[in-house]
Amino acid sequence: MAWPKVTSVVSTDAEIETRIDEILAQMSVEEKVGQMIQPEIKQVTAQDIKQYHIGSVLNGGGSVPNNDRYAKAAEWVALADTFFEAAADCSDGKVYVPMMWGTDAVHGVGNVVGATLFPHNIALGATGNPDLIRQIGEVTAREIAAIGIDWDFSPTVAVARDDRWGRTYESYSEDPEIVRAYAGKMVEGLQGAGNTDEFLNEQHVIATAKHFIGDGGTINGIDRGDCMDNEEDLCRIHGAGYISAIEAGVQSVMASFNSWHGEKLHGHKHLLTTVLKESMGFDGLVVGDWNGHGFIEGASVLDCPQAINAGLDIFMVPDPDWKVLFDNTVAQINSGVIPLQRANDAVRRILRVKLRAGLFEREKPSQRPLAGRDELIGAPEHRAVARQAVRESLVMLKNKNNLLPLKPNQRVLVAGEGADNLSKQAGGWSVTWQGTGTTRKDFPGSTSILEGIQNVVGSGGGQVEYSADGEYTEKPDVAIVVWGEAPYAEMQGDVQNLLYKESAGRDWELLKKLKAQGIPVVSLFLTGRPLWVNRELNASDAFVVIWTPGTEGAGVGDVIFTSASGEVAHPMKGKLTFSWPGSPDQGPLNRGDAEYAPLFAYGFGLSYGEPDTLDDNLPEEFDASFEAMDEMPVFNRRPIDPFEIIVEGCKNDRATMVGNVVETTSITVSAVDREVQEDARRAVWNGLGEGFVALSTRDRQVMLDYLENDGALIFDLKVDSAPSAEVVLRLGCGPNSNSDLNITDTIKDLVGKDWMRVTVPLNLFPDVGSDFGLVLPPEEFFYRILEPFTLVTEGTLDLRFSFVQVQKYLAGKGIEVSKS
Repeated sequence: MAWPKVTSVVSTDAEIETRIDEILAQMSVEEKVGQMIQPEIKQVTAQDIKQYHIGSVLNGGGSVPNNDRYAKAAEWVALADTFFEAAADCSDGKVYVPMMWGTDAVHGVGNVVGATLFPHNIALGATGNPDLIRQIGEVTAREIAAIGIDWDFSPTVAVARDDRWGRTYESYSEDPEIVRAYAGKMVEGLQGAGNTDEFLNEQHVIATAKHFIGDGGTINGIDRGDCMDNEEDLCRIHGAGYISAIEAGVQSVMASFNSWHGEKLHGHKHLLTTVLKESMGFDGLVVGDWNGHGFIEGASVLDCPQAINAGLDIFMVPDPDWKVLFDNTVAQINSGVIPLQRANDAVRRILRVKLRAGLFEREKPSQRPLAGRDELIGAPEHRAVARQAVRESLVMLKNKNNLLPLKPNQRVLVAGEGADNLSKQAGGWSVTWQGTGTTRKDFPGSTSILEGIQNVVGSGGGQVEYSADGEYTEKPDVAIVVWGEAPYAEMQGDVQNLLYKESAGRDWELLKKLKAQGIPVVSLFLTGRPLWVNRELNASDAFVVIWTPGTEGAGVGDVIFTSASGEVAHPMKGKLTFSWPGSPDQGPLNRGDAEYAPLFAYGFGLSYGEPDTLDDNLPEEFDASFEAMDEMPVFNRRPIDPFEIIVEGCKNDRATMVGNVVETTSITVSAVDREVQEDARRAVWNGLGEGFVALSTRDRQVMLDYLENDGALIFDLKVDSAPSAEVVLRLGCGPNSNSDLNITDTIKDLVGKDWMRVTVPLNLFPDVGSDFGLVLPPEEFFYRILEPFTLVTEGTLDLRFSFVQVQKYLAGKGIEVSKS
């Protein structure tokens, strides 16, 4: 089919093209390959930059200078200087090509503590304000420039078509028209208007449209899955954001992890070269995603000519052995496996972007106008833009008897786990990759939703009582309950259905409890996607979707309250750019579908004073057969809700893993890579005394059905060092109520092997069918399991685990081990 020819506002410059010819003519193959390799800052030194002629680096989510989360702007700039100076050292006779540093600032500069964090894209879509998107891009660019970085891996221009996708919140809309309207504006904000003096000046940064292409259209919403749309729909739906981004002059496009009809995009020549570069006319560079080239069939992370030949220009290779990829690529160009013409085209595109960005003439980062200026990080004028974005993004689904807006001169109860929780409020890509493991200290200068409410009510003559569990000392006039999803990012946010089940029903119970006490209830729902919340809607008098508003939670209070004099200063104006599901098992549901039956249609959003016909009788029952599966997922890339990782050391020091690492007296557990980023966990026991790591839940799980149907516990292990003492696999029902199975020999047999799958029949555990010390009739055994997977030892041991699941019909006569 014919893809559109796109005309960029940034026109070809003959002087730049001549200069590229001159530089290319002086470059060795090694220098060219250096431009095509992008290591991660943890895996590269200044000497590496010089020796391998490295053209760009990146920092992953949560990766910071000197491994210091609280690094100031000057420390970021100092590291940027070392990279710049290493690239500028041409004492060995190489031609000078400047460095550039890329970062994922997808809703503000998420890696920098104190930065302005905006609502995620799903919320920005609801604002209906493309000019605001441009302003957000401008603010983000200034804060990036303040830390000495040149390049933003943003905007995400995916059109999310299945809300089960873990990146739904990174999409502006299910409607390609909205994505097209916004993508170009964000590019313009980040880069400056093309063909003007502001384009890529020192107030702006290089933008990246991502992820090319079809990432929002995968089957079942699986991140990095397969998009099976025909080419016409691939263009019409998923290409929309790229059209406006290229029109606005975007200089970089990132290849996607997903496949199209079974072929990985990092190796898809038709789409990367024929479509993007030739048909659409994109003349910037194509960068890979995090080791994404390694998923091409027949390739590996360190050996992948297929990607370059398909049209990739820069390998994003955070692998510590990236130098092997460098050597292999040099050899492949010299041997003709990668044609020299293709390598030259890749480097030409990289040089073109660097020349357009003025990097050849620019001073080192510390000498640039905005560099090192901490006062720009979270500056008041930047936060004001973010607060406006919060105000305009709120979507009201219910307003019984016009409860909202509230007058501030009332006694207000604020409840719920999200009210004073900046981690939930900010969502993924906030200080850490997943947005987890953060505290109030990580968001200086920010306002929680609670603080915003306290400010407006306090100034309006009212009183606020805060109680997360909804208890109060004096009956309030109104209760505001803030609740919703915990943070997540990428594949770790994939879900199997749209049933809201965070907190295992406790949010619903809290809403019902308050309403039963005759208290008007306002729900403020924190979420990264539409979810089935009929029960919670029924238990609320007013219901507002506040998405993940970022650091400026005060914007919520601005809208839901009037002024002290009763005036509405900030109207409720957000409209859904995603259709809201009518059932929890509803599949892809998008505007224009032949069978379109949402609970709330695309474009819905009540305004103040508008009639609300929604009653309290939405159906709360649902066909649970979609949840009645033969397996119970416990860990798959991350703990599966309601499970979480807990560790305990020999001094009974117990901790929950909420970030990338957790440590006790006896054991340290950290997030590590197996196939994709942080999809496994490494557990290291130090031998100081008994310690354990467990996948645990506060709500006991039904297990009897698995026991009665030949169930087994299965998990993947990689054992890096042998145990020095007995190792126990434990099923836990509660304090001092466990069943322990000695698996020492199995663990020893796995030492030094690759990832292996271990299958343990449930009937091997001692006392199976008993109450494990609990006062329960035997038939209720395994209704009470809290910890289906626990590893315990008092010695030293170093292993990694991944993919933990309880599954029927697998039980054999003993423990079985197979290649994972």
